[in-house]
Amino acid sequence: MIGKILFGLTLVLFGFTQAQGGVIGKEVTYRAGDVELKGYIAHADSMSGKRPGIIVVHEWWGHNEYARKRAEMLAEAGYIALAVDMYGNGRQTDHPDEAAKFSAEVKNNLPMARQRFMAGVEVLKEHPLTVPRKIGAIGYCFGGGVVLAMAREGIDLVGVVSFHGDLSTVEPAKPGDVKAAILVETGGSDKFAPLPAVVGFVKEMSEAEADFIVHSLPGAMHSFTNPDADNLGKKFNLPLAYNEKADHKSWREMLDFFERNFTR
Repeated sequence: MIGKILFGLTLVLFGFTQAQGGVIGKEVTYRAGDVELKGYIAHADSMSGKRPGIIVVHEWWGHNEYARKRAEMLAEAGYIALAVDMYGNGRQTDHPDEAAKFSAEVKNNLPMARQRFMAGVEVLKEHPLTVPRKIGAIGYCFGGGVVLAMAREGIDLVGVVSFHGDLSTVEPAKPGDVKAAILVETGGSDKFAPLPAVVGFVKEMSEAEADFIVHSLPGAMHSFTNPDADNLGKKFNLPLAYNEKADHKSWREMLDFFERNFTR
């Protein structure tokens, strides 16, 4: 269960506004403890009134344009979305060695991960367009593992969606711990989430009596949602590949998942 968390939260809008197809995006700075975090919040200019909010957690490369693109896509779909910064100070990299180092710092310090994630949740809840009781989260790769970890922690979210995320944990959820509905979109050929990991996750969630769905996408490899995956895979000799069919299918399934859960 979640203990009391002190965020030391400060929100600043830089005033940088980007309008594309009716979507307004703004860079934001906020804090978790003594660490400055740099995020990006997006909403559709064509809509009026409050709407559910969705947190977007980046891949292990850090908060980059890909995370912002997904926030804008969620805005187009009728949500307000915040792409968060889990590494601090907007750190990002294009090399897997550094990405592994950054991600390990967060994965190996769950209290810090929770604090930074919840700092983003508070920013999103405080936005005047957000329905505070309707908050969900999605994550990619490293971020997929983060949103599953937050669900295991019992954070009160409507739902979380993991795209090609890490399914393993050293602290399995216990019955009654998981409040959020869970959707996992994993690649059938993802070497970072092999079949035993998928089976283990299903067993864990079943024993925890969680509300969950796992979709294994045939032939899809790790990072199947990211169009840059092919180049990155070749450059660093990693088993990564974009899969357009799996990308589009998993996105549609995510939209259906949130529509069901936000209207309950």
